[in-house]
Amino acid sequence: MEDAKKYIEDVLETVKERDPHEEEFYQAVKEIFDSLAPYLAEHPKYQQFGILERLVEPDRFISFRVPWVDDQGAVQVNRGYRVQFNAAIGPYKGGLRFHPTVNSSIVKFLAFEQIFKNALTGQPIGGGKGGADFDPKNKSNAEIMRFTQSFMTELSKHIGPNVDVPAGDIGVGGREINYMVGQYRKLRGSSEAGVFTGKGVDIGGSLTRAESTGYGVIYFVENMLKEFNESLTGKKIIVSGSGKVSIYAMEKAIELGARVVACSDSSGYIYDEKGIDLETVKRLKEVEGKRISAYAEEHDHSSFYGGEKIWQVACDIALPCATQNELDENDASTLIHNGVSIVAEGANMPCTLKAVEQFRENHVGFAPSKAANAGGVAVSALEMAQNSARVSWTFEEVDRQLKEIMQNIFDQSLSAGRQYKCEDNLIDGANIAGFKRVADAMIAQGVL
Repeated sequence: MEDAKKYIEDVLETVKERDPHEEEFYQAVKEIFDSLAPYLAEHPKYQQFGILERLVEPDRFISFRVPWVDDQGAVQVNRGYRVQFNAAIGPYKGGLRFHPTVNSSIVKFLAFEQIFKNALTGQPIGGGKGGADFDPKNKSNAEIMRFTQSFMTELSKHIGPNVDVPAGDIGVGGREINYMVGQYRKLRGSSEAGVFTGKGVDIGGSLTRAESTGYGVIYFVENMLKEFNESLTGKKIIVSGSGKVSIYAMEKAIELGARVVACSDSSGYIYDEKGIDLETVKRLKEVEGKRISAYAEEHDHSSFYGGEKIWQVACDIALPCATQNELDENDASTLIHNGVSIVAEGANMPCTLKAVEQFRENHVGFAPSKAANAGGVAVSALEMAQNSARVSWTFEEVDRQLKEIMQNIFDQSLSAGRQYKCEDNLIDGANIAGFKRVADAMIAQGVL
């Protein structure tokens, strides 16, 4: 065991020394590698093949200029990225994020997490991620179209249905993906539906894709509860964010009998003891584009807490579904004090390492993002399968497969955690199960 720990420490130190400014990337690597010591101790072949050293270096890191013209005729320039991290089990697969905080560390951490998340789904897809430091807020539709087309002009050189298959993420929804599809088709002079997922249904997209990440989180939590012969019925839930992941996590939770009492956006959170009226949230956020505070103006029995974090609300289940590192150790302490029993990550790495440590030490059921929010990429893989076969499955059929995949991810994570005496810890179990699939594929293909 000590040799395995020393091997992990040496690789982590190399990561820190090589890119000291990439804090999010280092955090993601450390979270996964810290789980692997018992597995590596039993299987020294991974050190012999230099698997950890190879895993932390992407196959390629692409950075490029994205010039575009705003509505006033002024030229603007943003920076675009695509990280093609690991393709041992299939083409690179991962979303594109448009947000002013996007930088090399963010896209690398997202792409690294994606390797293991994709492996857990059981689908033949590798890990990648990308995006740009472009802020779509307060931009006109024409500006978003021009930026997206410029972005795709460069990215098109590096992607393809058997090479790299992007999807959406924060700031990139169906509209942006559709623009990318159109620009890619124009540049390539051919129709290749399978090169993007998250497309509109009328151009080859899959039903259930919009709902998949949120639904998947709840399916995972449902499996956690079943281990204790419990269900979601009557559980009090809070959900950070009010985008697609949050909305559809709330929708499925309510459908299964839970009571969602709070959700948020970057301005603050709303609390409704009677239970959030989801149709109001959907209208305000998806149709009218308003702040979540408008909910309290329409529902007298609710309250809006501006500039405050949602984690002070007492609940049975907390679902961080907004963005990375949104829940820190102080928030974890508050949730634990108020009696939380399960925390499931709907966003990518929304809990800091110290927050996760607190949940583990206090025996709070914790579902890591690479397992709990894998529903989105799972359905993306199903969309790729439909595109390849030129068929379209029903909403019910895709949802059935999604539910099965989430159960399989839970089962893999639980089994691996128990096998390596991780006290049924889903974090360690998910990391070991995902690592094993990728690392074995890398060894089988030689040193590449």
